[in-house]
Amino acid sequence: MYPTLIDMHMHTTASDGTDSPEEILKAVKDAGIGLFSMTDHDAVKSCVKMQTLLSENDPVFINGIEFSCKDGGGKYHILGFGYDHNSEAILNLVEYTHDLRMQKVQKRLEALHDIYHVTFPDEEVDALLSLNNPGKPHIGNLMVKYGFAESREDAINHFLNQIRIKGTTSIDPKDAIEAITKSGGIPVLAHPVYGDGSQLLDEGELTRRIRVLIQYGLRGLECYYSGFSPKEQKMMFNFAHEYDLLASAGSDYHGKNKMIMLGDTNLDDANEADEQLHRLLDELAPRGRGQWSIQ
Repeated sequence: MYPTLIDMHMHTTASDGTDSPEEILKAVKDAGIGLFSMTDHDAVKSCVKMQTLLSENDPVFINGIEFSCKDGGGKYHILGFGYDHNSEAILNLVEYTHDLRMQKVQKRLEALHDIYHVTFPDEEVDALLSLNNPGKPHIGNLMVKYGFAESREDAINHFLNQIRIKGTTSIDPKDAIEAITKSGGIPVLAHPVYGDGSQLLDEGELTRRIRVLIQYGLRGLECYYSGFSPKEQKMMFNFAHEYDLLASAGSDYHGKNKMIMLGDTNLDDANEADEQLHRLLDELAPRGRGQWSIQ
């Protein structure tokens, strides 16, 4: 009934990945992935492009996005699947988050100069600011190029993550969930145990977060994930069943920007997956473009 291999969490050059949509499509087909979603940070550009690339016999594609969020309770990444990329609700939030991201990049560059005396040539800064959604990986690469850090990870962990930016630079998770829902999509909490990707949360904190987000309309959790241990994966499914939430499966592939393989979701066969993932796929089937559909 379902494609054997799926990957619902990957990034392209529209945010902080290194592969173009064309390269992603080729890599997906080469890997034998039957259903995929691109989830660029705060961007729909890659999904719009993918819709023009697909042919009748290509793998199933589902529109995706990943919003970086923050509120008084912490930082979150909210995935959205199956939304209408022409929806005013999603486009307005994408435009707003893009403006916030550009402000954040400017503030990081200023802080690097003021605190660490790190400067880059003007042409490099112009190129950085011309990117769709520049972020810490792009700045980290520049720091390595000009000898300010030994690696991108060194730049991020020992410099960029130490900078505290004042002012509003992230959206509230409630706004992300509402925009995804209004656009016909399904909001899912990304890598829940890792928070914004750099944390490690205990069961009590996860319970608090999930309960709050459910009140906003959260409908799912990323339960199959490249970085999860068996214990963490079991915890995610315990939450999914306790709160009747859908489950997604994703690698968080970033091309050369992360040491994660495309299709590495800790799920070998979607047909043998937990029923909460099947429920998500069943709901998304009519919104996808490709070979597979529920009969």
